[in-house]
Amino acid sequence: MSIIDVTDTSFELERVELWRLDTLQRAGYDSESAAVLAASPEIDLHFAVSLLERGCSIDLALQILL
Repeated sequence: MSIIDVTDTSFELERVELWRLDTLQRAGYDSESAAVLAASPEIDLHFAVSLLERGCSIDLALQILL
């Protein structure tokens, strides 16, 4: 039986969230909106990015996603 190292798991989750934040900001989301979306793992990152790529405003994208 192996012991799960919680520290490594939380570090990895933090890295994923930072990657999501960076991706959302590069797509055009403002810092606050990107932070909310990045911290919500149930939100599909690719869908969030594609909404802006298709011309959706940030406000409308947030209404759709949240």
